[in-house]
Amino acid sequence: MQSSSNSSENENSRHEVTVEGDEGSRRLDRVLAVRSPDLSRSRLKALILAGQVNIGGAPVRDPAYHVNAGDTITIDVPPAAPAEPEGEDIPLDIVFEDDDIIVINKPKNLVVHPAAGHETGTLVNALIAHCGASLSGIGGVRRPGIVHRLDKDTTGLMVVAKNDRAHQSLSAQFADHGRTGEMRRGYMAFAWGSPGRQRGTIDQPIDRHPYSRDKMAVRQGGREAVTHWEAIETFNGRDTKPVASLLACQLETGRTHQIRVHLAHLGHPLLGDEVYGSGFKTKARQLGPQSQAALTALGRQALHAYLLVIEHPVSGEILHWESALPEDLVLLEAALRRID
Repeated sequence: MQSSSNSSENENSRHEVTVEGDEGSRRLDRVLAVRSPDLSRSRLKALILAGQVNIGGAPVRDPAYHVNAGDTITIDVPPAAPAEPEGEDIPLDIVFEDDDIIVINKPKNLVVHPAAGHETGTLVNALIAHCGASLSGIGGVRRPGIVHRLDKDTTGLMVVAKNDRAHQSLSAQFADHGRTGEMRRGYMAFAWGSPGRQRGTIDQPIDRHPYSRDKMAVRQGGREAVTHWEAIETFNGRDTKPVASLLACQLETGRTHQIRVHLAHLGHPLLGDEVYGSGFKTKARQLGPQSQAALTALGRQALHAYLLVIEHPVSGEILHWESALPEDLVLLEAALRRID
């Protein structure tokens, strides 16, 4: 095994590992666990998923990737980050705020909490700067105040707890998902094709994808997942047949990527979803030129959290917020209404 590291504490340290073939497994993560004992298995997995592990000059993001004897693996280890996130002056679109909660309208390209590959520039960093010490320790140092999340490129409404009492109440409401209370979450989703009926429910369990660990999938034996949907509008393509739909979705559970996975399973993945809708790229040929341009400019999955209803954790008042579609989805919607 050969390894080298940079001397500056502000730069990555680089490790080079040669696969000997006697590690007991060909899986990338297990080989690295043997050849790089100074890094924990969880740290190695995070580095792999963050694209910090390279073979032949190309990043390998799958911990289960099979390596070969003689392969040289390069690991770039970022400098140590503070144990607790620090406040950063990041603008927030605040919809509501009092002493107990803050509701924000999250923009695209904003990660919710620090993780491998996104240690700074997150919503948590912005909240710490805005709320100060009141968030300290609530929900854990890496996720202070966070009781639910949106994907990096999903826009819309999020509520954050500002004290322990609020965190406990909101956590219970989100765990219940409106089964016995008033809490509701609604999303506007632009999906490929048309479901062919006005409304429906997708009740399919979700678990980690068996081969791509950064993806989720409908899998028997997974965790219960229920999504209700209603068709709001259908958009025709150049052949005058339905090419896309606007669906209003409400969650009865809160699984990772739930709407994206469920709609893809239904055969109607989100427009712009490179992870779960990659097989539908040819559908874009049925769009008019303006729609194609709007979809290309979107650069993300067409999903917006437009509705949030909660019970205030202290007063008990039922609070209701709605968020209009952001500009990029307004432009997409307008373009889809045009066939030419």
